[in-house]
Amino acid sequence: MNAAPINLAAVEPQLRALLAAGRGAEVEAWIKPHLAGGSGPAPLWLLLAHALRVQGRAAESLPIQQMVADQMPGDLAVRFDLAETRLLLGDFERGWREYAFRYSLPHTSRIERKVQKPRWDGRPIPGKTLLIHDEQGYGDTFQFMRMVAWAKARSQARVVFDVNRETAGLASRMQGHDAITLRGDLPPAFDFHCELMSLPMIMGLKLADLPGEPVPYLQALPERRALWRERLAPYPGMKVAFLWAGRPSHPNDGNRSMTLEMLKPLAQAGVSLFSIQKGPAEAQALTPPPGMPVVSLSADIRDFEDTAAILCEVDLLISIDSSPVHLAGALGRPAWVLLPFLPDWRWLLNRDDTPWYPSTRLFRQREWGGWGETVERVAAALAEAGQRL
Repeated sequence: MNAAPINLAAVEPQLRALLAAGRGAEVEAWIKPHLAGGSGPAPLWLLLAHALRVQGRAAESLPIQQMVADQMPGDLAVRFDLAETRLLLGDFERGWREYAFRYSLPHTSRIERKVQKPRWDGRPIPGKTLLIHDEQGYGDTFQFMRMVAWAKARSQARVVFDVNRETAGLASRMQGHDAITLRGDLPPAFDFHCELMSLPMIMGLKLADLPGEPVPYLQALPERRALWRERLAPYPGMKVAFLWAGRPSHPNDGNRSMTLEMLKPLAQAGVSLFSIQKGPAEAQALTPPPGMPVVSLSADIRDFEDTAAILCEVDLLISIDSSPVHLAGALGRPAWVLLPFLPDWRWLLNRDDTPWYPSTRLFRQREWGGWGETVERVAAALAEAGQRL
């Protein structure tokens, strides 16, 4: 017997609040009677898919998302969510195709660039100029910069890399481009263009292609390294840079970020902790919890050149999912990443390593919101690493 009809507009905010709290099983139990006949409104099916993902059952959510996308091919937000699930499950071939719909969302449509030149399709274009432009967050830029050199080799073109100002210095020392231009400036004349994060689709990136060569593909400035080496020299033991919070405006920040207090188990004999936290949370390091000595470097970090230099002079980075994690990986530096139960697609599922960065180790929540147990595992691994030094 089917459940009584519902006023979806009235109950959807309540269901979404439960999902945001990780209570996917409750949402699933509430929804299923309303879909028992195999039919129902598309938004309800999508809520069910979300409820399954929240429970760590992304593979079960996939056919539901695909069904809705097939029925509503013009709903590009649905297609984008489908892309993230496919990528999370490691289905790069179909995932990258759906990821092309990323500019269908309110928070991304504003950054789409309307380029009046053809998009490169992956074929050789010798004698032509290819403009590759970055498009999203700093972490995305660091992660996909490696593909600029691959695109140059494939295209045989003159490559101009249009990049944000904050990462331009690091990009300028990277292989695989002929010129750098800054986002917002008028680029030199070009014949074809491609968004940085469209390169995986156009070049058919597969898991087996990762991490690719060369790794590391970014280098810190020697003079900045010398400055930070001198600054950190007086501190004994294992040197660990860390941060605990991301950009508050990030759509998933409530799940990925922590407080400094939650990382207190990292305070151990023989370990010097250096905060590289930026943004509103950096003030927490100025008054750390009792028994947690922290040296805050944040005020003296002027840009990513400083961050890169610090990562090259410490023994380890411990961080939530953040741009410094991707920078550490691109530099080939050791990083341990604390991931929420439902991670961002790029970290895949059920593994403690990542094909993107050989020097990175993943520590995943084993239940929704379970940072305490996750941090304890990190602390135990830190103690073990400290004993080996």
